[in-house]
Amino acid sequence: MSTPSPERDWAAYARELGTNLHRARIAKGESQERIAHAAGLAGYTYQKFEKGESKPGSPANPTLRTLFALCEALDLELTELLPPNPPQASRGVSE
Repeated sequence: MSTPSPERDWAAYARELGTNLHRARIAKGESQERIAHAAGLAGYTYQKFEKGESKPGSPANPTLRTLFALCEALDLELTELLPPNPPQASRGVSE
């Protein structure tokens, strides 16, 4: 039985983040463009984040500043936006 690659884990995590963004935006009754503008993002960038991507085939990887701007635009705490149990971030350390 093989274990999923770290990139595959991050892709799933990014999709879940996108789902959280989408649900929060819909609950607030706002358009993607409105949230993007409020967070200082291009509409296309925000659309990609809701899909869990930064560019086709690449998991979303917003900066910390962007995450806080999105939280502010959506009236959320960071802990409400980020999915639980992120994949391992390190790739291992050689000793």
